[in-house]
Amino acid sequence: MTDADLPPLLPMPDGWQRALAVVAHPDDLEYGCSAAIASWTRDGREVVYVLATRGEAGIDTLAPERARRLREAEQRAAAAVVGVRDVDFLDHRDGVIEYGPALRRDITAAVRRHRPELVVTLNHHRTWGPGTWNTPDHVAVGQAALDAAGDAGNRWIFPELADQGLEPWDGARWVAVAGSPSPTHAVPADRGFEYAVQSLLRHRTYVEALTGEDPETYVRRFLTGSTGTHSARFGGRPAVAFELFTR
Repeated sequence: MTDADLPPLLPMPDGWQRALAVVAHPDDLEYGCSAAIASWTRDGREVVYVLATRGEAGIDTLAPERARRLREAEQRAAAAVVGVRDVDFLDHRDGVIEYGPALRRDITAAVRRHRPELVVTLNHHRTWGPGTWNTPDHVAVGQAALDAAGDAGNRWIFPELADQGLEPWDGARWVAVAGSPSPTHAVPADRGFEYAVQSLLRHRTYVEALTGEDPETYVRRFLTGSTGTHSARFGGRPAVAFELFTR
């Protein structure tokens, strides 16, 4: 079965003002959905980034402490390109993030603090599609973000958060999973595409370590391909696709 045989992707809901994007590493959002985020912020919506790690294990040629500082700075610069001012780091250990109560509690605290209507995360499935394995960090953070959207509204889950002034928030109505092998909805990518290119280029240290190509050539080819993957299901338009869960 090809994409053309599947149902059309639906437009993402627009009845929201605040989103919280929760991913594992610096660059996850730039590879995943920054074209959509750029469109949202241009419409006046607020988006906050929360990253579980600072990406310290992501560059083989750099010691973790050096990589941590560089990748944090590059992430803040990348976020600014698409109109995101707030970037928080949870400081879980890159490469060995553990799914469990500690991760769920940290993300639940972020949901309560920022009170989003929409939570965005990256693929929590074991694969990106047939034959393409996902990493444990993405799986753990994606699943914990899905869980935390519900945990945040229950005062008896992590009751210690209320003692810290983080009252329950049950207003996260949707969780949108970017990069899912089973997308259901999409955002047009054309409006935010150039912002997405420039945002990913801010991760220059990582991109140059990843490929021997000219960084801009690589970035444009990658994002053109990723936003074209599901265009047949979205009226032929380039798109950022999401698997949408409604609470």
